[in-house]
Amino acid sequence: MRSPPRTSRNRWHAHNARLGEYLGKPESGWRARWYTIIFEAETRSGRLFDLTLLGAILASVLVVMLDSLPSVSGRAGTLFTVLEWLFTLLFTAEYVMRILVVRRPWRYVLSFYGVIDFISILPTWLAIFVPELAYLLDVRLLRLLRIFRILKITVYFEEAQILLRALLNARHKIFVFLGTVFIITIILGTVMYVVEGPQHGFTSIPVSMYWAVVTLTTTGFGDLVPRTPLGQFITSLTILLGYSIIAFPTGIIGAELVNTMREGSASAAPPQTRACSGCTLDRHDTDAAFCKRCGTRLPLLPTETAGSQ
Repeated sequence: MRSPPRTSRNRWHAHNARLGEYLGKPESGWRARWYTIIFEAETRSGRLFDLTLLGAILASVLVVMLDSLPSVSGRAGTLFTVLEWLFTLLFTAEYVMRILVVRRPWRYVLSFYGVIDFISILPTWLAIFVPELAYLLDVRLLRLLRIFRILKITVYFEEAQILLRALLNARHKIFVFLGTVFIITIILGTVMYVVEGPQHGFTSIPVSMYWAVVTLTTTGFGDLVPRTPLGQFITSLTILLGYSIIAFPTGIIGAELVNTMREGSASAAPPQTRACSGCTLDRHDTDAAFCKRCGTRLPLLPTETAGSQ
């Protein structure tokens, strides 16, 4: 894993500082050393720890996928069981260590990645210590829950962190959008229930709402089709409305993603406020000696002025 660029490294420093303040980074001792290894990937041991976990996550997901194949599972079922227990013990040890090395463990436990880490180890232990749940839960469901380990990978990529922050920043707009779509679905479902009626398959408002969702998303399964001219006209308008609605979440998330990336770049980059005395152009690079527009020599920075004296 090669060293990130300077701006990316600055953002990682800022992210690590915020994370350490939120979780409570220990000041010294073995907890501080292990915190650096587990939560920070800027040291050799930290990068090795992250790479090991990435390999284990991918391998465990591959085991779950192969175990779902009857032909493969019948021949290597015992091997898959052993490997699953090894992965479970490894991820359990990681989860416990993450709790032990922070001064505010509940903040980690209740965080998004803390919940994902818990879900990744829950199925194997749950099937053993609570056997009564076998009457309520299908065993295959517990085994397939292990696939959530793949979500642990996102913590190791800066782009995933940027996307997550953009989604969090846009959550209120997304909720408003989903609420509006839900209201439109109810209205369209009710109208089609009145227009078409049970004789054409629209037996209830919930069934008509299912038609509205399928039509708004322009999927069109064809299992529920209007027969009357008015119903077909409403369907045509619903499809056109669906094409218009699809563009909204893309624009919302895209705008928040750009704002998040711009904020990250602004926080990582040093201030560039020197103005040219000739053309008054400002925001030059800190190491620039001449104006990039007119070529006039730029004034010295305050630190450079103090150093020359």
